[in-house]
Amino acid sequence: MTTETSPAIGRRALTDDQQIDLYRRMQTIREFEQRASTLYRDSKIPGFLHLSIGQEATAVGACWPLSDSDVITSTHRGHGHCIAKGLEVGPMFAELMGKQTGTCKGRGGSMHIADPRRGIFGANGIVGAGLPIAVGAGTAAALRRNKSVVVAFFGDGAVAQGVFHESVNLAAVWDLPIIFFCENNGYAEFSPASDQHRADLRARAAGYGVEYAAVDGNDVLAVVDLQRQLVDDIRNGTSGPVIVDASTYRWHGHYEGDPQKYREADEIAEWQRRDPIALLGDHLRARALGDHVDAIDAEVTENTDKAVAEATNAPYPDDDTVIADVYAPRPPVAEPTPPAGGQVKMMHAITNALTRELEEDDRVFVAGIDVGAGGNVFGLTRGLAERFPGRVRDTPISESAIIGTAVGAAMAGMKPVVEIMYLDFIGVCLDQIMNQAAKMRFMTGGNASLPLVIRTQFAAGKSSGSQHSQSLEALLAHIPGLTVVMPSTPADAYGLLRSAIADPNPVIVIENRLLYGMKGPEPAPDHRIPLGRAIVRRSGSDVTIVSYSSYVHDCLAVADRLAGRGIDAEVIDLRTVSPLDFDTVLTSLEKTNRLVVVHQATRDFGVGAELAARAVSEGFWYLDAPVERVASMQSPAPYAPNLEQLWLPSHDEIEAAVERAMNPDPLAAAATSTR
Repeated sequence: MTTETSPAIGRRALTDDQQIDLYRRMQTIREFEQRASTLYRDSKIPGFLHLSIGQEATAVGACWPLSDSDVITSTHRGHGHCIAKGLEVGPMFAELMGKQTGTCKGRGGSMHIADPRRGIFGANGIVGAGLPIAVGAGTAAALRRNKSVVVAFFGDGAVAQGVFHESVNLAAVWDLPIIFFCENNGYAEFSPASDQHRADLRARAAGYGVEYAAVDGNDVLAVVDLQRQLVDDIRNGTSGPVIVDASTYRWHGHYEGDPQKYREADEIAEWQRRDPIALLGDHLRARALGDHVDAIDAEVTENTDKAVAEATNAPYPDDDTVIADVYAPRPPVAEPTPPAGGQVKMMHAITNALTRELEEDDRVFVAGIDVGAGGNVFGLTRGLAERFPGRVRDTPISESAIIGTAVGAAMAGMKPVVEIMYLDFIGVCLDQIMNQAAKMRFMTGGNASLPLVIRTQFAAGKSSGSQHSQSLEALLAHIPGLTVVMPSTPADAYGLLRSAIADPNPVIVIENRLLYGMKGPEPAPDHRIPLGRAIVRRSGSDVTIVSYSSYVHDCLAVADRLAGRGIDAEVIDLRTVSPLDFDTVLTSLEKTNRLVVVHQATRDFGVGAELAARAVSEGFWYLDAPVERVASMQSPAPYAPNLEQLWLPSHDEIEAAVERAMNPDPLAAAATSTR
């Protein structure tokens, strides 16, 4: 469907009181933005500030038919969207000033205002990044069948982002209840749209197979008329996703302080003559409602004065809250009794964990590339799509959309488990992991809930090449807000995955595909492993060997070899890489006085480096020898089998590292391998 709207339709459809309310909302946004500009000029607002003066009609009109149960995602120019959706201006001013009473407790600022409780899933400092989050909110609405609608605001510049394509395409494939609302102000930051694109949104909509509608974004009555039609059609199930192209204009620069050398004063003046607030005000005056217009202007000014005064006098956050709200409190999980009976392959333990969670909690759903009909590239989800219709969902090859879907669905109250086929592919979707999933709770002052799981796998040793062999856990462990687990046994794969799905934080579960066929004792159905807790796999008194994932088994094998030579090695399995359970390591180090760390990832800046630094910092007086690290060589994984085996740490190298720890030689240490 292609729709061109007529302003006259909207004027007939709305009562006088409704039109007056539209004017009040637009004038509230205008006053807020103008006052914010002044506060920024006077150094009352730190950080960046992007204003939407001139674009009030798009925000108000697009949000007019929405309720708190509906969701919006916004942009870095999002104050108007938040106000139009019902957010109070007082806490918003406080947020811009970085105050404790701010919408997000001063954690988000101008570009990250959000209130998920009202369906405001946040402004966003990354261009286009809110679009896949909207897909997640739309997925939650579709799964719940609650007739909720999502409006994803974006600017014309975001069309050049890959996540625009991924998001609209996935929404089309899944037929989600989303309105992709483009505030087309003609400029992508400093660049005119004509320099950015060779296809307009009408053509793009046709390419995605979604509906398209164009509207005069400076005529709020036209925008309202269109949005009411679209929202009603989506709620009634007669329409799927749609792209709205609303032509409008921002009066101020891309940011406050922008010299605006890229556009002419005459152009700005021409658009200011089409001021959306003045257009509606003139229309109301023509209907003998001018007294209402004047009263609203005075009322909004008075309310804004009061809000600014309260925000100005509000306190800044207490110093002791500097790292608050990074993680949600974890439910306590006791260390289970190790399973003793039966045998299960790790791959089947993972399938069993997913099955159990899908059975017990209808908020859980699974999504990823070929996880549905194909049953996962390794067969781990085989049969689940048939058993849980609609809740095990195939996606296009769109990693950013997959992770964004998890973020948005989690914020909407679901518990998504999404799959990235290979750990190497996290670079494709790192923004959604690093800047959205990991930070959203913190940036919203704890208001956002992110109970999501990202499953992925890795391994080297079978000539998979440099782009399918990487052990990249240190990249993810370095990001505050994430939890990273790496199981080494079938029972732990089951227990850690179930704990991850139950956890209120984003958890990344990294499996080693070479362990999928490994058999071990089958855990009980209620088996769970506490996150952030290491375990001693083998007790010893002479040296502590720490590892995780598949190399735990290599370390245990080496420990058996060492025992034949009279060296009693203690082997610790981290299980969770981040947060790191250093207490267990320190307790062992106090006993053995020697530490060797082994992992498949390359050595420099890795988990071993962190353990070595902590050992020197917190366990220095226990150490009788330098900390030894054994890891893959500092290069991409080779393809040739002989080179790959040389590149990987071997049993002999682990044993040699233990020898150096047992018999430290300062002269030999200077010539130690760069592994």
